[in-house]
Amino acid sequence: MAKAILGIKRGMTQIFDDQGNLVPVTVIESQPSVVVQKKTVEKDGYLALQLGFGEVKERRLTRPLRGHYAKARVTPRRWLREVRVDSVEGVNVGDEITVSIFEAGEHVAVTGVSKGKGFQGVVKRFHFGGGPKSHGSMIHRKPQSAGATDAARVFKGTKRPGHMGHERVTVKGLSVVRVDAERNLLLVRGAVPGPNGNLVMVRGE
Repeated sequence: MAKAILGIKRGMTQIFDDQGNLVPVTVIESQPSVVVQKKTVEKDGYLALQLGFGEVKERRLTRPLRGHYAKARVTPRRWLREVRVDSVEGVNVGDEITVSIFEAGEHVAVTGVSKGKGFQGVVKRFHFGGGPKSHGSMIHRKPQSAGATDAARVFKGTKRPGHMGHERVTVKGLSVVRVDAERNLLLVRGAVPGPNGNLVMVRGE
């Protein structure tokens, strides 16, 4: 079975381990993810699984998505995500993947969309040092020079003020502290990207 599952970040709490140490953890609620489609090298050129997650009313989906779920003969799901795998052997369309595929002590990678910070300047966005702080300098937090002037344009990739956050982020090396299969909960130690209530993907490393 693929070592990947979709879940919802519910927030942080703290628990005691077997040695009595206080451990801060992030709670990820993961109802069973269903396999909607298998991608094979012969047909699609690569190996992957499409996972469906979350409840949704069928009328809220587009007609192509309704047909996609009908073809797989699975209940429509709110989110549909694809994960690359090394093998699809032993996995069938309609199979459910639960948190029980992970074990305590295992390392995982969590992918999600980071918190949006809105429009920010270069000091906050790129940690620029800023200008002189003395009275009258007037360039305390400005980006100052934009670089070359003979090109008569700003080069792509130049660090300037702009939209910060709300990007796809993957955090690796997080450790699973506890697996609660009865309540479909995964307790992970480390920083999980995104705000509470955000969709995340947990993959085994």
